[in-house]
Amino acid sequence: MTVHQRNMEIEEVHVEKRTDSSLVASTFIKYAAYVIITLGILYFLAVYVIPEL
Repeated sequence: MTVHQRNMEIEEVHVEKRTDSSLVASTFIKYAAYVIITLGILYFLAVYVIPEL
């Protein structure tokens, strides 16, 4: 009887989660600006455009 040998290459991947506070802060500022601009547009529509209809 023969013994079958398998050559298997095992690749290990180490994933490190890094939380970069400056990246988180800049993303928060970006989405906060989106919300403020959207609210500003809605306020403009509510005050100046809709009452004139």
